[in-house]
Amino acid sequence: MNPSEQKTIVRMIGIGGVENLEVAQLPSEQPVSGMVRVRHLAIGVNFIDIYHRTGLYPLSLPAILGVEGAGVVEALGDDVSGFSIGDRVAYAGAPAGAYTTARSLPVSRLIKLPDGIEFRSAAASMLKGLTAHMLLTRTYAVKPGTTLLIHGAAGGLGSILVRWGKHLGATVIGTAGSATKADIARGYGADHVIVGRDADLVSEVGSLTHGIGVDYTIDGIGGDTLLKSLACTRRFGTVASIGQAAGPIPLLAVEEIGPIRSLSLARPSVMAYAADLPSYHQAAEALLDVMQKGVSAEIGREYPLSDAAQAQSDLEAGRTTGSLLLIP
Repeated sequence: MNPSEQKTIVRMIGIGGVENLEVAQLPSEQPVSGMVRVRHLAIGVNFIDIYHRTGLYPLSLPAILGVEGAGVVEALGDDVSGFSIGDRVAYAGAPAGAYTTARSLPVSRLIKLPDGIEFRSAAASMLKGLTAHMLLTRTYAVKPGTTLLIHGAAGGLGSILVRWGKHLGATVIGTAGSATKADIARGYGADHVIVGRDADLVSEVGSLTHGIGVDYTIDGIGGDTLLKSLACTRRFGTVASIGQAAGPIPLLAVEEIGPIRSLSLARPSVMAYAADLPSYHQAAEALLDVMQKGVSAEIGREYPLSDAAQAQSDLEAGRTTGSLLLIP
């Protein structure tokens, strides 16, 4: 494709609901110095895309959403080394702009894909895999014997957290909103799954851990769940709050953390992690290594790029399991 041809984009023209997403055509740009143009073959859909759309993390409008994708290099800017036209690549992180058939990116963001990793798997796993690496190695060093509680264990992030946690030797307790989702989480390798939004989470975790609590809780649910996560975690354990799928994070008194509970509370950001290039490339290398050993995010559903609004609606409403992809 030459630079004068068109590309299809999905852009956000206002803050709020999915009605603010529109499909449009734009000229395909020639990459400038230090940039490459990637032809997308698969694009990941993530909760951060919804947070951008709803204004929780504001973007300048109009904006093309999406922070991960996979495809092939189709054009090179000047002063680019280490990449050639036709290379298989993936990426995750800022800047947003993945909801498009092709885009230009700084060469520093590109990760070469081994031949054994398929484009769809890469697009489903990059951001979630970086998140899992951050959570399982940097925020808390999971190791054999760790007892790990993962909320939303049937989701896209849950699928790779459960698999990677088991790969590291942890005992994994998951939560799931339904019996069907619980079966999916068990299929990922969860040792135990607590089912139902109204389950007595603290009591069930206490029973499974003989009253001690888990070593480490990963909470992407937010809302009222965070206080329950604190109560499920043993003294001197760690809770990572990484999202708010169920609503805003509540105000939290420091007394909820200690001194009686003596907990560590982390609020890590994968976007900050990915923005640090040494961490980004180290985490991507580790991710590709475990992907070749069978640890990846599960693909739950694929949508045409033009159906990005439907994909976000389904994710926001909790109608999905695994990772969602847009296919140009």
